[in-house]
Amino acid sequence: MHFLIKTALLACAVLGSAQAASPSPRVVYSPYKHLAMHNDPASNVITVAPDGKRVPYLGHSKQTLTWAFASGECGEENWGGQPAQAVADANVPAFAAAGVGYIISTGGQGNVFTCGSDEGMERFIKRYESPQLIGIDFDIEAGQTREQVDSLVRRIAAAQARRPQLRFSFTVATHAASDGSRRSLNEMAETVLDAVRRSGLKDYALNIMVMDYGPAAKNVCVVRKGRCDMGASALQAARNVHEKYKLPYSQIELTAMIGVNDVVENVFTMADMDAMARGARKLKLAGLHFWSVDRDTPCRSEVKGADAACSGMPGVPPGAYARALEAGK
Repeated sequence: MHFLIKTALLACAVLGSAQAASPSPRVVYSPYKHLAMHNDPASNVITVAPDGKRVPYLGHSKQTLTWAFASGECGEENWGGQPAQAVADANVPAFAAAGVGYIISTGGQGNVFTCGSDEGMERFIKRYESPQLIGIDFDIEAGQTREQVDSLVRRIAAAQARRPQLRFSFTVATHAASDGSRRSLNEMAETVLDAVRRSGLKDYALNIMVMDYGPAAKNVCVVRKGRCDMGASALQAARNVHEKYKLPYSQIELTAMIGVNDVVENVFTMADMDAMARGARKLKLAGLHFWSVDRDTPCRSEVKGADAACSGMPGVPPGAYARALEAGK
């Protein structure tokens, strides 16, 4: 009897270890979720409001989700003012129990995520760890020195050695020149890529933000009928990065901003989503994402420009972009 109990316990331990170390999917499809949006500070459960009424994300969708954004120093991070441990306690066990994958995204526009020690990185990752944690995304847009980027990347390389099952990605800005110049990554993005390559980190994805190109011109996008063709431009950006920086397509991801972009003449339609998904499959890219699940609903009243809570696309029903993303697998 004791032998059987020990055998059963050993089998459970091995199974648990295998689940914890299961490899992340090589191709990821995931919308972003701004955790501060529609947040209930009393619970910190991730919520959405596609019809104007706040509901838990897990009651709304089972789609893999990228949580945005953790900022501050690793191990002492916060989520737009939400305490990190409260966010983890409210959501990690729920996603694990539901079997829904999630990615932890750091930084973002106007935010900075730094990491000065391996111990801090360990505390950071451990806080969100479960069998459903797919990986960590580092959105680096501005406000960081080369030294800070180098320090962060060194910590990531060390973390990857300890947790080879996790997927690590770097989200950066890009253009999508169609004039033959292959203009793509900006100076900060080049700094990030250079730091990654000098660190020796091999298994990573470069997630390029295919959005907000500016006024239509061939030095920034693919121009059709006087406007940036957002679907074609997304794929052009991937080709430019692949050719200019010799990065395999299998390490390139795309993140679009659905509907009306911050640059209001850049509009990402459902047709653009379909074109991007088809092209990504053909190029065998590492993943597709969009900003954001909160915007995947039409505006309830007329708005001017981009809105954090809706797409600005009349007639496009709630969840349409998420369904298109899922169908594009």
